[in-house]
Amino acid sequence: MQNSLKKYFPIFALPTVAAFTIGFFVPFIMGIYLSFCKFTTVTDAKFVGIDNYLKILSDRTFGHSLWYTAAFTIVSVILINVLAFTVAMLLTKGIRGTNIFRTVFFMPNLIGGIVLGYIWQLLLNGILANYQKTLTYNSAYGFWGLVILMCWQQIGYMMIIYISGIQNIPGELIEAAKIDGARPGQILWNVTIPMVMPSITICTFLTLTNSFKLFDQNLALTNGEPSNMSELLALNIYYTFYGRTGYEGVGQAKAVVFFVLVALIAMVQTRLTRSREVQQ
Repeated sequence: MQNSLKKYFPIFALPTVAAFTIGFFVPFIMGIYLSFCKFTTVTDAKFVGIDNYLKILSDRTFGHSLWYTAAFTIVSVILINVLAFTVAMLLTKGIRGTNIFRTVFFMPNLIGGIVLGYIWQLLLNGILANYQKTLTYNSAYGFWGLVILMCWQQIGYMMIIYISGIQNIPGELIEAAKIDGARPGQILWNVTIPMVMPSITICTFLTLTNSFKLFDQNLALTNGEPSNMSELLALNIYYTFYGRTGYEGVGQAKAVVFFVLVALIAMVQTRLTRSREVQQ
């Protein structure tokens, strides 16, 4: 069996490796190189060193988008995970019609980001119209509009992961805790949460990276208005690259910085939550 696997492994692995190399690795390396160039197309790239990165430092819109995205990510990650875990707890209590509720909560995740953005734009602008306001009246309206949209889309997906983790908790642990006189709150903090730490790691990672990379919903909901004040990082990079002539290299440099930030934050988060798993 082992000999057969070794013999045919290259045949099955080659298409995947080729697709990964052509579709991801080569463009990724080219993107890093182009971040040090001034160009309009990949054929006329001219090396300019770190000039593109220096221009980022003087770009106030990038700095604002960075802090705006960080604040949005923190709020979204906390709300999505707390609410998803709460719903998962409720739907593992043997409530009648649980499968229907699970399906209904999960369905928003199947809708595309652009469609969701326009749907929530109509809904929220309709509500704000009663107060003579719109989502683009102030960046705070766009911020909370994005938070509501993100929660509505992601809670159902994270709920499924939390339900899986909760259902894998051995019933003997819960029974033993009850026999020892533990109250529901004590069981939650000392048994349930420690046992679902792998699910928490996964859900935190997904919500963290999804929030940082949010683009479609931001484009459809506010398009960065007013005056780019509700612009998340991905949208800021998009408009730098495609909306400013001669700034393609700067947009590419922003994309590299963006990648490094997301990778570092995701690595730190994963390490922290996994260390918690080991302790338990």
